[in-house]
Amino acid sequence: MTSKPAASADKDVSASQRPPAQALAVASELVAGTAQPGLDHYVRALADPKESASLVAARVLEEVANQKPELLAPHIERLVAGLASERSRVAQCAAHSLPILARVAPAKVAKHLKTLQASFAGASEIARDGLVRTFVSLCLASVTYQKRLIDVFELALREADPKTLARWVELILPALKGEPYAQARTVAELRMNDPELPRPVAQRMAELLGVKLRAMPSERK
Repeated sequence: MTSKPAASADKDVSASQRPPAQALAVASELVAGTAQPGLDHYVRALADPKESASLVAARVLEEVANQKPELLAPHIERLVAGLASERSRVAQCAAHSLPILARVAPAKVAKHLKTLQASFAGASEIARDGLVRTFVSLCLASVTYQKRLIDVFELALREADPKTLARWVELILPALKGEPYAQARTVAELRMNDPELPRPVAQRMAELLGVKLRAMPSERK
């Protein structure tokens, strides 16, 4: 049995354990096609039993998504699975990468649309934000996705916490037209007029919707 040369073995180990500060450099090597190990290694490492390995992989793949996201197109299924990871950094990587991929390769992401939609209700906060941004990217790529996604957009707006609500309104509504827009706007207006919603959030939503916020009893003369 031929053993792996020591230099090569050391290279594999060091590559999988590189500190997060080197993620940008590793991603640049992957984009250039000069990295050893290659992209597949980091994609597989997202599910590595060693949390340190998955952490490094997540950082590297986020940088790849920033530099040349189309390289990740063959690995969309693994990123979709990564949204459900118990490791928040892996989920964050998927939540960062999928919206970008939905812009550059919408048809490939849309192949997993049923899985993505079904996962929303039970998703973590990180994953939900990534899903909303992914769905928005699909709607901006093609109007054909709007009617398919309006139900999940309505759910997102109904259940969003105050911290997230205004940001999602700002993302979702401009991506919709016609009936889907009207449906999402109705949900947003109902949330805006909820007396339990913090006033600054309600005011921000009123500005986004282009309407005047109802005066509170203490503000009425």
